[in-house]
Amino acid sequence: MKFDPGFDIGVTSQPLGFKFGDSAFGPQPELRSLAALRPALRNPQVEGPDPVYAIVMDIGKPVHRPELQQRMLLFGAVTYAKGRLGDEVVRSQGHVHKVSSHSGWKAPEIYEIWDGRAFIYMQEFAADHPGRCFAVEASPGDIVIVPPGWAHTSMSADLAEHLTFGALCDREYGFHYEEVRRRHGLAWYALLDARGKIYWEPNQNYQKSELIFCTPRDYKAFGIQRGRPLYSQFETDPNRFQWVSKPALVSDLWKDYSP
Repeated sequence: MKFDPGFDIGVTSQPLGFKFGDSAFGPQPELRSLAALRPALRNPQVEGPDPVYAIVMDIGKPVHRPELQQRMLLFGAVTYAKGRLGDEVVRSQGHVHKVSSHSGWKAPEIYEIWDGRAFIYMQEFAADHPGRCFAVEASPGDIVIVPPGWAHTSMSADLAEHLTFGALCDREYGFHYEEVRRRHGLAWYALLDARGKIYWEPNQNYQKSELIFCTPRDYKAFGIQRGRPLYSQFETDPNRFQWVSKPALVSDLWKDYSP
């Protein structure tokens, strides 16, 4: 991978998944089939890679497992297949996080790109009017924060590469898909022309919205150091990311949030 995650994890492509060194722990990957994604696609009948991606949740170094559990934090990782989903880029379904019982908040999420190029797409609401919509273009080493309650998805920005990224989230990381599936995706589609160039098209199942393009901003206010692995930052100062499972700790930072 082009960016060091900060612990001993590797990626495999055949089969799609992950491998862990002796100094790391992690489960067998869960594979997301094309059939599972079809309800959230622009055209549910498209052809594409199958499985579309592999995901592992609850990963890291054994010495940190009790600390992560106590703080209700969870590291995960995802790797995407190369290619395209018909005329769409390879992506996840899109979802909103459920309310965590211990915090009473829909949890935020931190993405960290390890390999490939990504668009982290997010919109304020999974409703007829999506509110503000952002497409954040990110490269290896970049970090993107999705705020509480926003609908979001991760998209591959290069059909010739595997996109691989890590994520830090609440240990109660449940997903709600219903509103996204009902509208066949989120409010904007990232589509590919015949030459593989990405262009964007609104989803007609939502009211009209504007798509704002940006790159990741500086997240110093959240205690994040640019260019240093998230895991290493947690290892040095476990309290640094307590706001991920307790979003009320930084409630002022969620007001008028922009990524």
